[in-house]
Amino acid sequence: MQVSREVIKPHYGKKSQQAVGQLQAELDGLPYAIHKPEGALFLWLWLKNLPITTEELYQRLKTKGVLVVPGHYFFPGLNEPWKHKEECIRVTFAQDEEVVSRGLSIIAEEIRSLH
Repeated sequence: MQVSREVIKPHYGKKSQQAVGQLQAELDGLPYAIHKPEGALFLWLWLKNLPITTEELYQRLKTKGVLVVPGHYFFPGLNEPWKHKEECIRVTFAQDEEVVSRGLSIIAEEIRSLH
């Protein structure tokens, strides 16, 4: 428990803050929100009014070497249409700092190009 509190939590807390800060800077002026990070190794990025589905965004990012998880996979059993499930992606920040930073920049560039 001590290692978790004193080493692991601060390490990933810092990585989370860096990812949030970078996204805030690179997505400035665009309609987005970041769901409150609560200790996981990823962020939920809500891309409000995304003009394509998150599955299409995933495919576009994949061609650029960046993998995200489209949010619609996290709503099993929800048969009613709900735009929000097509506007969220899950983005990890657990990899090497340079890899994460470059990936976030590519995500931001792609989102910016869609708007």
